[in-house]
Amino acid sequence: MENRMKKLFNLFLTMLKIGLFTFGGGYAMIALLENEFVSKRRFMQTDEFSDMVAIAESTPGPIAINAATYIGYQQNGVLGSAAATVGVCIPSFVIIFLISLFFDAFQQIRWVAAAFKGIQIGVVVLILSAGLKMLRQMQKTIYNIVCVALTMICLVLCSLFAVNFSSVFYILIGALIGIGVYSVKRLSERRKTEAKV
Repeated sequence: MENRMKKLFNLFLTMLKIGLFTFGGGYAMIALLENEFVSKRRFMQTDEFSDMVAIAESTPGPIAINAATYIGYQQNGVLGSAAATVGVCIPSFVIIFLISLFFDAFQQIRWVAAAFKGIQIGVVVLILSAGLKMLRQMQKTIYNIVCVALTMICLVLCSLFAVNFSSVFYILIGALIGIGVYSVKRLSERRKTEAKV
């Protein structure tokens, strides 16, 4: 029991730390989560982490909270998911609450505005870093390469022509294509097995 409480507390503190130092939302948090739970602690494999990111993005709610809940549940069940979710939410809640109290005065401070501009650059780097790391670790199959290439082309074209196309649709389309490819593979394998018999 004491060991479990210690694990829960460590999970809470880890998520609190990640929540405190993540600026720019859930996508910026992916790099920190990957570093903490895959590289450092080895609680998850790279493939499992990629799957977790896809699930966290495609389920309702912010990706950061979904990811924290998933990791917490994987580590310590329902109590773990609660500890991880509360840990990751507390810093944002406290910071936003404090800013809301002094918002008008806060906006007038020049060094705060300059700090936020610097943070924006850091956020872009964090998101890009997480994306490139996942891309490098992805299995280089024809299907994966084609999916990534088509998604990148669609993203660029939508940006160039100012087409508002939600990232949720990319995930749903990718999921449907994945199910289709899997179904065709299974059907092909079944036919081969039947032909041998």
